[in-house]
This record gives sequence, structure tokens and C-alpha cells, in this order.
Amino acid sequence: MSIIYLSAVSDEEPTPADLAAIEQEWPLITAELDLLDAQIAYINAGPAASVLDRRRVRRAEHRVMVVARELASDDSGSEGAA
Repeated sequence: MSIIYLSAVSDEEPTPADLAAIEQEWPLITAELDLLDAQIAYINAGPAASVLDRRRVRRAEHRVMVVARELASDDSGSEGAA
């Protein structure tokens, strides 16, 4: 039994609503990718990691939290209006 859902195998295309949801979440996806890049650079630096490397990770973490909070507040506002 596979726990992986293989939607790419099916002939279904994403609906306009699916695409709109992805578009709305894109800033968070980008922020998370930036955080991942910063974490990878920090880990790869090893003992040579500088204060600036750690600061880059902290700023990326902060950006993820800010964007996630913005998305959450947008979602809660739209649910109340509907």
C-alpha cells in the first residue's frame, strides 16, 4: 500500500481554484525556499560559519513568519466575509 498520492499520473489538470490557491501561497513558498537556501549555506559553512551567515538564517526565519502571518490574517478575513 502506497501512502504517496500520485496526482501527476492522473489526467486531471489543476483547476483555476487550485492555481489561484498556489498563486496566493507563492510568497510563502518563496520565503521558505530562501530560508532553506540560508540554512544550507550555514550548514555547509560548518565551523567557518560567520555571524552574518547566522543572521541571514534568522532574517529568513523572520520573513517566513511574517508572510505566514499575513496569509493567515488574509484567510481569516475572507472566511468571515463569506
